[in-house]
Amino acid sequence: QVQLAESGGGLVQAGGSLRLTCAASGNTRGFIAMGWYRQAPGKQRELVASISSGGTTNYADSVKGRFTISGDNAKNSVYLQMNNLKPEDTAVYYCRAHGWGIYWGQGTQVTVSS
Repeated sequence: QVQLAESGGGLVQAGGSLRLTCAASGNTRGFIAMGWYRQAPGKQRELVASISSGGTTNYADSVKGRFTISGDNAKNSVYLQMNNLKPEDTAVYYCRAHGWGIYWGQGTQVTVSS
């Protein structure tokens, strides 16, 4: 089993920054990639950013240049640095891990006020 624990969400004004952390525990051997997804009210869950075990990153067009994903293999953790936040970034952010299976965290709320 794998458990993912997210932290770092909160309320911030437009233009501000937040850093999300996802810590994985349990059977983390064999992780292929980890990533962040988000879901706004009334919308489908969408990919924000992902990072492979080899360090290859991928970003949604809407966050390129503003968000940075990074990982720490030793700590089984992945981070999302979010800068220049916009009200449209408001959503619940979920951590996802792809290993022997697909695992999701419980989500952390990010609210950006205008």
